[in-house]
Amino acid sequence: MSWRNTLAGLGKVLIAAGVVLLLFVGYQLWGTGLATRSAQNDLSTEFDSQLQAVDELPPTDPTRYEVAESTVANLAPGDPVGRLEIPAIGFDYVVVEGVTLDVLETGPGRFPETSFPGQAGNSAIAGHRATYDAPFNLLDELVPGDEVRITTLQGSFLYEVLPQPNLSGNPGDPAIGHYLVAPTAVEILDDKGDDRLTLMGCHPRYGSSQRIVVEARLVTEPAPTTPAPAGDRNPAANELLKGERGTWGPVIGWSAAVVVAGLAAWWIAQRRRWQWRLAIYLVASPVVGYLLFRSFEAITALNPVAY
Repeated sequence: MSWRNTLAGLGKVLIAAGVVLLLFVGYQLWGTGLATRSAQNDLSTEFDSQLQAVDELPPTDPTRYEVAESTVANLAPGDPVGRLEIPAIGFDYVVVEGVTLDVLETGPGRFPETSFPGQAGNSAIAGHRATYDAPFNLLDELVPGDEVRITTLQGSFLYEVLPQPNLSGNPGDPAIGHYLVAPTAVEILDDKGDDRLTLMGCHPRYGSSQRIVVEARLVTEPAPTTPAPAGDRNPAANELLKGERGTWGPVIGWSAAVVVAGLAAWWIAQRRRWQWRLAIYLVASPVVGYLLFRSFEAITALNPVAY
């Protein structure tokens, strides 16, 4: 093989690698968001249906509150918790139950071991800042006094963002609405003796070396408290706050499958007349595309940006 053929082959490999890299960036920035928006549409429909069923019961009907409290107390991972709205940053998402990474792909999630939104205590909610539609992307733009409203089956509850010391360290600078903690700071989930909402995401936006936290106090009357799930909070807290990631096994497996499928299609096409090559590539493209998508999912589980 001549050096010209070697360089030509290397050029094709580099071009293919560049295309794959661009596809991965597109998947991270837009592909994950499409999946989240689709999930949010389904969650919104489900929650609105539940809300309508409760609203149709007369206010004097005791079963109205029993239905709401029973539903709230028996949520499964991924179920809708309520609609969270923050007008100052144009935020409007359905919050789901749980904070495992697969659940957070559908929207912001509640730490199940903390209080339920609108009830007494500290209700903690986590969300992505860079992928999966980046719902908590603008947490750092909130300022003290900004309204945070959440609607659950128990009613609508208003919170106000609490002031935090300015990170600049200058005494004369105005207070801001967030602060930063280490990934191991599980104490942000603790009950602080008041009624508050704690919003948490990774910091900086395209990393996970810290956590950004926004706290808001409840300014309306709390709803009746429902029983909290039994068990320690640490498994959920550790996975998200400390950033426990996926494993390399799926990454290697799916990536190898992409390479094998792509080379097999190319090898077969090279041994057929040119009229058949396009048909072979058309048949192989969906298979390679699916395998590539699965490899992107596996890589994302290892990527700090996905937290």
